Amino acid sequence: MKRVSFNNRNIEIAGNVHFPNDFDGSRTYAAIVLATPGSSVKEQIGAIYSAKLAERGFVGLTFDPSYQGESSGQPRDLEDPAARVEDIRCAVDYLMTQPFVDEEKVGLLGICAGGGYAICAALTEHRFKAIGTVVANDIGSAFRHMQPKEDLLRKLKDVGKQRTLEARGGEPRRDPWIPDSLKEAEATGIKDPELLEAVKFYRESRYRHPNSTNRLLFSSYAELLSFDAFNLVPELLTQPLQVIVGGKRGNTGQYEAGKRLFELSPAAEKDLFVVDGAGHYDMYYKPEYVGPAVDRLVSFYMKHLCASGED
Repeated sequence: MKRVSFNNRNIEIAGNVHFPNDFDGSRTYAAIVLATPGSSVKEQIGAIYSAKLAERGFVGLTFDPSYQGESSGQPRDLEDPAARVEDIRCAVDYLMTQPFVDEEKVGLLGICAGGGYAICAALTEHRFKAIGTVVANDIGSAFRHMQPKEDLLRKLKDVGKQRTLEARGGEPRRDPWIPDSLKEAEATGIKDPELLEAVKFYRESRYRHPNSTNRLLFSSYAELLSFDAFNLVPELLTQPLQVIVGGKRGNTGQYEAGKRLFELSPAAEKDLFVVDGAGHYDMYYKPEYVGPAVDRLVSFYMKHLCASGED
């Protein structure tokens, strides 16, 4: 693995490149850009999938989004869909400058919210020749449907009040994405098994990482609630598409979102793969579920990038 950086306009993006074990810098390889879930940093889910793809012969690039992790940008903890989509485009720019990357063999993999961002980027970024998603979700749609309309409108009103406060010199508001511990979740009466799985993974497992703050800048809701990742899929998504979902349905809506994406796609070559028994967060790190997903992705990328990992 090699630490790298590239720019999204005036923001420096921190990334990690995972190389095949037998990497030879004099040759060219197929490469995969990975877009990670909301609140996640490059050392977590992106690293798991990127490393496994590298083991199978691909170069993998995972990175921290603008305003988060080791990437620069102010204000911190901003989740801006437009910036996240542009991060992905800039990741391709970076790969195009690397002599070991075959520019005709670049794919994209998006996971969870990163799946929605990946799809949105792929609509107009056709340097990506094949698009894969794992438990993809349109974060805008998910957030809009998580609450009654009156609560959603109230939140937007609160965002306006918060922006006014900050414009007048007040402190930015940062809310937790999820409870900071299982104990805190229990104390607040949370019983949703998927949310508890998220807390377990992000806050109480070996995958917890200090660069993942678990904080969302409150004003981000203005951008998030108006975002629609899948809106133009029927018109603009032309690349081969591999959609992977967990067979266990839950409140994240990953199964329904993946199925919707698959049905919307006009691609001549597309596939929907259901990993039986897997819930949303199982697909992040559990070998019995990640393994079949990676096998499917490798087969897909080898076919559509016309690569076995090298020239």
